[in-house]
Amino acid sequence: MRRWVRVLVGTGVVVLLLGALLLLAQRDEPQVQARLVALADESGGYLRAEGPVPLEFPAAHGPHPDYQTEWWYYTGNVQTDDGRRFGYQLTFFRRALAPPDERVPRESAWATEQVYMAHLALTDVAGGRYQAFERFSRGGAGLAGAQAAPYQVWLEDWRVEEIEPGVTRMRAAQGEIALDLRLTDRKGPILHGDRGFSPKGPQPGNASYYYSLTRLETSGVIRVADSSYEVQGLSWMDHEFSTSGLAADQVGWDWFSMQLDDGSELMVFQLRTEDGRIDPYSSGTFVAPDGTTRAIDRSEFEVRVTDTWRSPHTGATYPARWTLVVPAEGLELEIEPYLADQELAVSYAYWEGAVQVEGQRADRPVRGAGYIEMTGYAASMQGQF
Repeated sequence: MRRWVRVLVGTGVVVLLLGALLLLAQRDEPQVQARLVALADESGGYLRAEGPVPLEFPAAHGPHPDYQTEWWYYTGNVQTDDGRRFGYQLTFFRRALAPPDERVPRESAWATEQVYMAHLALTDVAGGRYQAFERFSRGGAGLAGAQAAPYQVWLEDWRVEEIEPGVTRMRAAQGEIALDLRLTDRKGPILHGDRGFSPKGPQPGNASYYYSLTRLETSGVIRVADSSYEVQGLSWMDHEFSTSGLAADQVGWDWFSMQLDDGSELMVFQLRTEDGRIDPYSSGTFVAPDGTTRAIDRSEFEVRVTDTWRSPHTGATYPARWTLVVPAEGLELEIEPYLADQELAVSYAYWEGAVQVEGQRADRPVRGAGYIEMTGYAASMQGQF
């Protein structure tokens, strides 16, 4: 779900890039420094998610530029042979600058109607440290982009690319951290909602097209400062594209992705409203070990917050421990962050972090790991994206 408004999108304000993004005059710096300016959002003229459409692969892995917003979202939990744990996040976001009928062909290789943003974060559990970085670039001159065949998505030297069918290589480095990982897909695309059509509210078009790769066997190297670690574990990928943003009374969301040691996975999201309610358009998907799926509506799961954490960076108070129950699947999971402080204080503040899971499924004990994303706690998402 969760990323249908998360970057440069919304009903009130859109963040566009100036300065270094437009001129790219500081290409020798470790990170392009961009100046941001808020402009009114104009979403007319773009395609909207108004009902199920065929999602054909591998074409669906590529960009959908006639929709206003799109993202490719990777998270993972990995560890060394002696049990040192890491969580990581590498995400790429695309934002269209003009609807299809307003685009004018231009000869310059620097010309583009798309801008990209990316986030890189690493949770070093044993080191007790979380680091996060942000980059921006234009979708021209080869600086950033995406393609379906062979699949790849990139922003400068942050890149995920297909190296053989069903296998991708991820490379990204900034500051003291670096990832070089190999991801092997074991279940294929999992379509959420109605065949990949995921409504977020009652308004026509207030929805996205959304699928995940829920079990990516992962191996490779993580670097922290001068130390490199051989790791293995599991990753998760979300790909989502849409045009609409939050409904008028929705202020943020909580998104959960859980990978369990019995071979099953669970994704649920809950949309939060201004008066503290959970919106009825919240939903999820359960993925059985054999890859079969079942859609879960709002009435079929419950998330109970059992602890909180206050950010020293933004002053926001976030949930920090949860009980997640899906009675129809016999699931009752206790979820706890590996580190309390996994807040990204970037262009906007949100919490996205690695978590550990323990509980039961059908009266049998299960353990696992996952990722949780929480938005709208530092400030309402309304009027910002």
